[in-house]
Amino acid sequence: MFERNRETLDQALTAVARRAYWSAYPESPSPRVYGEGAAERGKEAFDSLLGKPFPLEQPGERIGAERSPYGIDLGVTYPRTPAGELLDAARAAMPAWRDAGPEARALACVEMVRRINERSFELAHAVQHTTGQAFVMAFQAGGPHAQDRALEAIAYGYAAMTASAATARWEKPGKGEPVVMDKRFTVVPRGVALVIGCNTFPTWNAYPGLFASLVTGNPVVVKPHPRAILPLAISVGVAREVLAEAGFDPALVQLAVEEGRGLAVELATDPRVRVVDFTGSTEFGDWLERNAGQALVHTEKAGVNTVVVDSTGSWRGMLANLAFSLSLYSGQMCTAPQNILVPAGGIDTDEGHKSFDEVARGLAAAVDRLLGDDAKAVELTGAIVNPEVLARVEQAPELGEPVLASRAIKHPAFPDAVVRTPAIVRVGPERADVFGREHFGPISFVVPTDSTAASLDLLRRTITERGALTASVYSTSEDVLEQAERAALDAGVNLSCNLTGGVFVNQSAAFSDYHGSGANPAATASLTDPGYVAGRFHVVQSRRPAS
Repeated sequence: MFERNRETLDQALTAVARRAYWSAYPESPSPRVYGEGAAERGKEAFDSLLGKPFPLEQPGERIGAERSPYGIDLGVTYPRTPAGELLDAARAAMPAWRDAGPEARALACVEMVRRINERSFELAHAVQHTTGQAFVMAFQAGGPHAQDRALEAIAYGYAAMTASAATARWEKPGKGEPVVMDKRFTVVPRGVALVIGCNTFPTWNAYPGLFASLVTGNPVVVKPHPRAILPLAISVGVAREVLAEAGFDPALVQLAVEEGRGLAVELATDPRVRVVDFTGSTEFGDWLERNAGQALVHTEKAGVNTVVVDSTGSWRGMLANLAFSLSLYSGQMCTAPQNILVPAGGIDTDEGHKSFDEVARGLAAAVDRLLGDDAKAVELTGAIVNPEVLARVEQAPELGEPVLASRAIKHPAFPDAVVRTPAIVRVGPERADVFGREHFGPISFVVPTDSTAASLDLLRRTITERGALTASVYSTSEDVLEQAERAALDAGVNLSCNLTGGVFVNQSAAFSDYHGSGANPAATASLTDPGYVAGRFHVVQSRRPAS
């Protein structure tokens, strides 16, 4: 099991250092990549889980009420194990996992990800029907892209644990015989880790914390969002299978589910929990940072992602790129752009000067063109993930002057799916009460500013105050691009410049792009960098005179 994963681990270690393109797991769902019949077997495996108890050997009564955004009741039930039992079992499993050492843990974790990859089609359906993502996106983001992020976390954890020698002979010269000591340095896990999953990207957002904690020796309790349990239940099941085969206690990875609310609070504040990873609302993320004081807390929360438009050398490319970014998964991404800042006097383009109104209308027209065919549109927008997002979309026209109204689309395969196209609203620069907070979902604002300098100042101010996962700028001026980079550094946000092709601001590539920075209020850490893994373990030494 371990030997076949050494090459993958070595390649991942090289990739995180180089930051160039590398992927361990192909993102294409083509049978030429995953083999003939893989898609069909994955669908059969998913279907076989519906309406049944999920095969997970944990104690507790069975609960579950997931309903697909596409209008299907999943009917899967999961064991509800009391929090105290989960934490006691996790702590009991930890010593043997700690003693196994960094290499054994890393190779076991790579094996888990390898087996998860083999179930990518099954996971794609599970992600699709818990998040509302379209199938191809669910396959890519919920499968290989998430698996790459898992492997990235494993590599960073292994590199941090092995950065210095595990043993040393220490010799201090003196007047007589030198003083000689033998020293041993052992990586000691921080303690039980808790991963609190989100509704929209259950695997992509959970895997980094799960595997960063596990590889550094910490047992992990995975607490999924109540609407998106199945993808993480499958992942937990695979991890437990590998642990058992490798001779470890499967309680090193456990699933925590609930009816109602309160379990995340109970677990996160328990003194036995020493690491918390959370993706979700700003309100709960802030609460965790204030109240889970016994733990190392990593949060990824809401942000006000901003686009500054100064000028462009590709008018049509800019509009098409922005339209795609606004439409992808109906804007239900923590990286999707929200505020589009344009000088009130307009911008220069390769097709001549465009007024502010022409920019706004051009963007609306680009979205309409992109989503004009309903059957094709749903493969990009997916479905609305929950009633809260739908309510925000329906209230969007009240926030300002509508530039593009959201419309309902009938899904050709799922008649009960709730699908909405993006809404674009014009608001004035004085309406920071509107655009200065996140409106999660397919809602964006075009804002006329006094100048590009004013736009950059607004970007800097709003992101410093509210946070953001992404920022972008369009300009043909090197001076403006330099100013934009300085503004992004001041605000602590990752910046994309002049995206007009097949790279989009709301996508990030494992092993190269950092997701979040930890330098603004939207996140306390970056997926994934050395700081994300380093606090999950300590090094304890022992020493004795050499014999």
